[in-house]
Amino acid sequence: MPSSEPDSNPISVLFVTPECTPLVKTGGLGDVSASLPAALRRLGVDARILLPGYPQVIDADPSATELARVAVLDHGVRLLDTQLPNGVPVVVADCPELYFRPGGPYQTEDGTDWEDNALRFGVLSRLASLLGSNESPFDWLPDVIHCNDWPAALAPVYLRHLSEGHAASMITIHNLAFQGVFPPAQATALRLTRDMLGPDQLEYWGKVSFLKGALTCADAITTVSSTYAREIQTAAQGMGLDGVLRERFKDLHGITNGIDTTEWDPLNDPHIASPYGPLTLEKKYPNKLALKRRVGLAGSNEKPLMGMVSRLTQQKGVDLLVGATDALLAMGAQVIVVGLGERDLVTALHTQAVRHPGDFVVVNEFDESLAHQVEAGCDMFLMPSRFEPCGMNQMYSQRYGTPPIANATGGLIDTIEDDSRSNTDKPTGFLMGDTTSGALELAAKRAVVAWKDQRRWRSIQLSGMAKEFGWEASARKYVEVYRKIAG
Repeated sequence: MPSSEPDSNPISVLFVTPECTPLVKTGGLGDVSASLPAALRRLGVDARILLPGYPQVIDADPSATELARVAVLDHGVRLLDTQLPNGVPVVVADCPELYFRPGGPYQTEDGTDWEDNALRFGVLSRLASLLGSNESPFDWLPDVIHCNDWPAALAPVYLRHLSEGHAASMITIHNLAFQGVFPPAQATALRLTRDMLGPDQLEYWGKVSFLKGALTCADAITTVSSTYAREIQTAAQGMGLDGVLRERFKDLHGITNGIDTTEWDPLNDPHIASPYGPLTLEKKYPNKLALKRRVGLAGSNEKPLMGMVSRLTQQKGVDLLVGATDALLAMGAQVIVVGLGERDLVTALHTQAVRHPGDFVVVNEFDESLAHQVEAGCDMFLMPSRFEPCGMNQMYSQRYGTPPIANATGGLIDTIEDDSRSNTDKPTGFLMGDTTSGALELAAKRAVVAWKDQRRWRSIQLSGMAKEFGWEASARKYVEVYRKIAG
């Protein structure tokens, strides 16, 4: 096992992100933004986070110290000093007219994108480039500006066009489907030059793409699994940017996400009714009873219980689950779906719940404790995603002895040992052979057959629980890339 001793020649990194658990989260990026910098710091990296001053962030630490005031694209920004509960330092960009609003990081309370998102995240990106340059108000200067997804993706563009010394830049793609594409008229307020707006940088079919700018200007590109790094270089999954990514294949690195194994530990999980581990798997069963009581699911407790916690979108294959529901219930299964998302899919799920009141339930909310309880209380976890850059729930599930039923794509392939693979002697889950409801039915049938064989099922559970999903190995790979681009 690699040593966890801190690096003897430390490197400094500013981790720029639009969300970070537990302050603000819409998906897996929030989890990564908290756990990866913590893992980097354990390796001796001086990693600090730059985060917008949303209400949740400001309210979490009303006594945060003011570090400096700067003008960014004609907006005054106070830089505040705080930290996450895990001790990672956070620089908060406090600019109330841009960030202190009701709703989420990207959308209003009714789910509509903020009309000034280009400006909001252009300011964040420009600020990041400022903190990575000689114009920074801080004595601390990062060696690398590590940008995450399109909201931070203009930073490498700004850095590339600085005349004096500056930090190296990296962009991590958490989901290529979100590219930050805006009308050219919005570029004026961002002070993007003609060079920046050319087809070899930001121009994208007559519009401006923040993410394309980062893919052309960053010193390194990473994405969150090795399989996804290959997939996004194809027309099928390249989302119109596969040509750009193929041109930069030498600078593209697939580094599979880890998970916070302290937060996601069935032996010490305060959210679940009955903590358990590999040696006490019989204590998992009371969590099934508690979960069913919480969500109001009746019916026999001796039926296999399948759970899904997800954004309810086409990408996540929710429509495939809707199409497979009758077949799953005919196998004797029950289903719990937790999440928020697209109105038509939510309606379709509720229709199934009405048709099958004793075996199918939908909970339209996101609650962290309920997410933990689904992982602990279900027998199997559903992830029929059309594409999945990495995915984290399949790792949580294996750690909780809840084998995943998932599509064979992206990080799901990289982290699940499929029960049907001839070269796998320790399977941990069940992969679909195609992106159809029929393929989901077949994978689920294999899972139900295995579940009925108690000895075989226990072996699959234990193999999953024994896998190492922590951040250390992945964090070391990030350090290697940092050192390469920082020289």
